[in-house]
Amino acid sequence: MHISEGILTWPVLASGAAFAIAGTGIGLKKLKTEDIPKTAILSAAFFVASLIHVPIGPSSVHLILNGIVGILLGWAAFPAIMVALSLQALFFQYGGITTLGVNTMLMALPAVLCHFFFHPLILRNNQFLSLAAGFSGGAFSVFLSGILMAAFLVFAQREFLEVSLLVIGVHIPVMIIEGIITMFCIGFLKKVQPSLMGG
Repeated sequence: MHISEGILTWPVLASGAAFAIAGTGIGLKKLKTEDIPKTAILSAAFFVASLIHVPIGPSSVHLILNGIVGILLGWAAFPAIMVALSLQALFFQYGGITTLGVNTMLMALPAVLCHFFFHPLILRNNQFLSLAAGFSGGAFSVFLSGILMAAFLVFAQREFLEVSLLVIGVHIPVMIIEGIITMFCIGFLKKVQPSLMGG
């Protein structure tokens, strides 16, 4: 779910970059020294997951994992995702340097929202509620990323409306898969390393 260079207009690119810089600044300010290893591991997981593409219909999609990144990191998801996207753009030409801000917004903003919506529910002692919140966080993050991508494309050119709807449609299976993966990750971490969930 990367937007390539040469598609978006400069005002859209500038707006995305401004919001991404602001979010990354907040994330770095809130990032604690003891959370740097966790942030690095989740950034690496995000980087690797995006490299495995699955063909679905006329397009191809990939795992994103921004839900689990956001749930575990909060605002620190912004710098974690920006680093991963920067490396993808430099090494594999996914997205691009000029679209780095917009692509960071696509992935990191839903991640942070998932943290605020679902992290408090995951911390509760109710196992069913925690797992349901984990699934919802994983699925919701992909859905919101698709909506943001569609909005950026439509703002750039109205002709991208059909493509935008296609992007959302082909990511429905990914929403379900990411929900399941996030749910199992949350359940596993709560059993073996609950301190990683934060407080």
